[in-house]
Amino acid sequence: MTFRDALYERARRARRRIVLPEGEDARVRAAAARIDALALGSVQLLDRTAPRSPPPEMVRLLRVRHPDKFPGDAAAATALAHPLTYGAALVALGRADVMVGGATFPSGDTIRAALRTVGTAPGITTVSGAFYMVKDDVVLTFTDCAVVPEPTSAQLAEAALAAAHDRRRIVGDEPVVAFLSYSTKGSATGPRVERVRRALELLAARRPDFPFDGEFQTDTALVLDVAARKAPGSAVAGRANVLVFPDLDSGNIGYKLVQRLGGWDAIGPILQGLARPVADLSRGASADDIVDTVAVAVLQAGEQP
Repeated sequence: MTFRDALYERARRARRRIVLPEGEDARVRAAAARIDALALGSVQLLDRTAPRSPPPEMVRLLRVRHPDKFPGDAAAATALAHPLTYGAALVALGRADVMVGGATFPSGDTIRAALRTVGTAPGITTVSGAFYMVKDDVVLTFTDCAVVPEPTSAQLAEAALAAAHDRRRIVGDEPVVAFLSYSTKGSATGPRVERVRRALELLAARRPDFPFDGEFQTDTALVLDVAARKAPGSAVAGRANVLVFPDLDSGNIGYKLVQRLGGWDAIGPILQGLARPVADLSRGASADDIVDTVAVAVLQAGEQP
């Protein structure tokens, strides 16, 4: 069974409710039909008429969560006229389990809708993004490749926490986290290296229940014989399955190089660090891409016992 087959099978067992707020888009409608055919969950398609009259509980949700931004009902109703905000509010109110949107809107709209409605997960202050890179039976998590251009040390630590949490649900194995750099264990110095080292200290202070280490060059994180020379004794070096990139430039460039030159499949971007799953789509996404993202978002919500 391939990773995608296993992903779909576990999504079927989860039996989640999925809202797709861009129901007027042909790709989204085709994806909804395929989700139904694959029994990946129950799908609710929205069109532009749905957000025109948001129910009172949606208006209250925005006003309670953000009283400074929405001091009156009219301001909240105006925000809810955006289909992504309306769809994410359904998730926040428990009327749907996951929302997948962004096929016709920029990523900033999806993230804004999520923050206005479901908010961030406990202990997390910054939303980050990940790609699940798949080739044969190998799955690597790359983070952050989609959201934060110049992360602070604290944001790098939070991205690692969120990626490890989601990997357990999405892949079903134990995360082994490597913080990447142009330096390996002091082979170079500079502000960017220090930022990564500080991220390791901050993560250690939170006492996570998964192994992590760094700073590592990529070959040290992934190749055992290189790891034995560059980072002997590390429980992570050569075994990493979650790679924390030091900035958005390197993360975005890295996943596309692996995808285009290495022939890996890239599933994502997957938003991390939210209290409930709201997933973003590339505006170039195909119907198949949407189906894959839905399956991942369903597993972010957790499997049924």
